[in-house]
Amino acid sequence: MAHLSWKTVGFLVVFVSFIWACSTSKDTPDPGPDPNPAKPEGTDRKAMLTHLADNIILPSYANFKGKLDAMMTKSEAFAAKPDKTTLTDFRQAWVDAYTEWQKVELFDVGPAEAQTLRYFFNIYPANATGIEENIVSGTAQLDVPASYPKQGFPALDYLINGLGESDEAILVRYTTAADAAKRIAYLKRVTTQMKTVFTAVQTEWTTTYRDKFVNATGIDVNSSTSKLVNGYVLHYERYIRSGKFGIPSGAMANGTPAADKVEAFYKKDLSLTLAKTAHQAAIDFFNGKDVKTGQEGPGFKSYLNALGAKDSQSGKSLVDVINAQFEASKAKLNTLKPSLYDEVKTNNAAMVAVYTEMQKAVRMLKVDMTSAMSITITYADNDGD
Repeated sequence: MAHLSWKTVGFLVVFVSFIWACSTSKDTPDPGPDPNPAKPEGTDRKAMLTHLADNIILPSYANFKGKLDAMMTKSEAFAAKPDKTTLTDFRQAWVDAYTEWQKVELFDVGPAEAQTLRYFFNIYPANATGIEENIVSGTAQLDVPASYPKQGFPALDYLINGLGESDEAILVRYTTAADAAKRIAYLKRVTTQMKTVFTAVQTEWTTTYRDKFVNATGIDVNSSTSKLVNGYVLHYERYIRSGKFGIPSGAMANGTPAADKVEAFYKKDLSLTLAKTAHQAAIDFFNGKDVKTGQEGPGFKSYLNALGAKDSQSGKSLVDVINAQFEASKAKLNTLKPSLYDEVKTNNAAMVAVYTEMQKAVRMLKVDMTSAMSITITYADNDGD
């Protein structure tokens, strides 16, 4: 056997190593991208959805249920014995429930969206003529869109605050008037409808929807984050900015005021309280404020911060700019007197100023926030935003 030189041995070693490397490279599959890449801290959508469901939405619904149940009890007492005492008690329970409603109306996702909860509870102004027609007929359908402004809190406002100039005049409509029995029957129908629709929404949340909600963690149009963001922005834009200020002040109607379109039209000194409560609820939800502890948890604020979201105009932290704009809107709200009806009549420039400040927040929420989150706005509007 011939002896190989050290030079030949070296060559063979290098050659064999080259062949082995090529074979290994060809036969070993490319693992591709990491199937479970590390998420930037703070962008865990399941953690966010879990906190929003368990510490904000569900306890808020529970709080509202307590107020609604109390209102039902007082309404039943009034229906059984209409007098000054039961009317006063019913009114206060209505105020408490209507105020609490402002904290849950923004959850326009899942069961609330499917049941069109808002439309059964707070379409205003109330259609007084339609309510009277329903009372006369006694059989009007309350589940059709035409009946939305003839029920809910605005209808109750008319029925317990708007039937006369005094308590005595209102009580006559429930005691000695020819249609008293029918009026009481309709009052019961309205409160029962509210209880039925809300119970359906809350029951679905507590039985099946909660788990479905926290596990739909994508950002496609059917995901919980997309639906939640769309519902939140829609609520702020259409039902706080426009409904409570833009429409009554005329800012959205070529400058023509419409004082009769304020919320709580017949209990006029409640309107500012409702607006402030709704606005604060939107702020707290944005910041992930736990309803039970008051502490902030995973929410839109923490998610946007984790994404490093910036305001498109100033380049500053989007969260900081949004919260600053919320505070600017609150400052304008704090200049208003309790009756927004009176403000439209005598101080409408201040109403328009609130609308203007809120409009600035709409841009940040609807454009910058959704862009940073890669969320598509799925609802339509026609007011020029």
